[in-house]
Amino acid sequence: MPVKYGVPSDPDYNERLAEFEARIHRGEKIEPGDWMPEEYRRQLIRMISQHAHSEVVGMLPEGAWITRAPTLKRKMILVAKVQDEAGHGQYLYHAAETLGVSREAMLEALLAGKAKYSSIFNYPTLTWADIGTIGWLVDGAAIKNQTMLAACSYGPYSRAMVRICAEETFHHKQGKEMVLLYAKGTPKQRQMAQDAINRWWWPALMMMGPHDKDSPNTEILTRWGIKTKSNDTVRQEFINEHAPEILEAGLTIPDPELRYDEKSGNWLHGPINWDEFWQVVGGNGPMNKERLEARRRAHAEGAWVREALEAYAAKQHKTAVAV
Repeated sequence: MPVKYGVPSDPDYNERLAEFEARIHRGEKIEPGDWMPEEYRRQLIRMISQHAHSEVVGMLPEGAWITRAPTLKRKMILVAKVQDEAGHGQYLYHAAETLGVSREAMLEALLAGKAKYSSIFNYPTLTWADIGTIGWLVDGAAIKNQTMLAACSYGPYSRAMVRICAEETFHHKQGKEMVLLYAKGTPKQRQMAQDAINRWWWPALMMMGPHDKDSPNTEILTRWGIKTKSNDTVRQEFINEHAPEILEAGLTIPDPELRYDEKSGNWLHGPINWDEFWQVVGGNGPMNKERLEARRRAHAEGAWVREALEAYAAKQHKTAVAV
């Protein structure tokens, strides 16, 4: 049965929209093939494909350090982590495909520079401490978002998030363990850890997106259960968890206005530089061009793998038909 994506001009749109929203309010999952508003589908494709691209591009900053890991143990951990991120991209591309968009179209948009991915992966990894800090702060911020999305109304996205969150939790723990180890190490190691915190703290806060008042999609995403928490709520949860842990480790946070507010129980932060955020999102970050070029090169060099897989699948299909 063909999937029906409703638009407001449909004669029965309002009636079906009411049924659709009632299902969401009852906590039911929307599954592929169910009726849904075209705008719900469009928002999901935008979010899931952006998330998938982020996982794939996110392999690049850490992958560059695999050959420079200080020990075999750290190398094995990093290889496993980068492999996990590739797998996350696979889960998410599959989830997006259930909405009728092809993987080829999503990848073409990424390689053409038309698709967005998380802005934080357009920052460079300058030292080995950056690898630990990415695990602690970047994956920590991602987990806050992904835990929220695990409860979202679209079944395939929700289920993908459950598995991804479990794996990201390991990434977060190993990153925290690395940074805390260096914070207790030699003066040089401690300085390296502090420098990494200084450079990644603000981009990590930006990962949750603009303030709620400046986020045009928040209202509809919340109404349809795609997002169950706002950007500012998730950001506050991240700060409340990580700020005291960083300070307890004897490190500092590059925010002179950061303070604990006893009345609200929150750690309050200073102003975020949204001009920097929008510059990076707009393609003018420190590593935007390098990241995109690396993805294009990897895609071109992997053409023979895709061709081999297609030839094998065609052979298997031919054999099955003959039998």
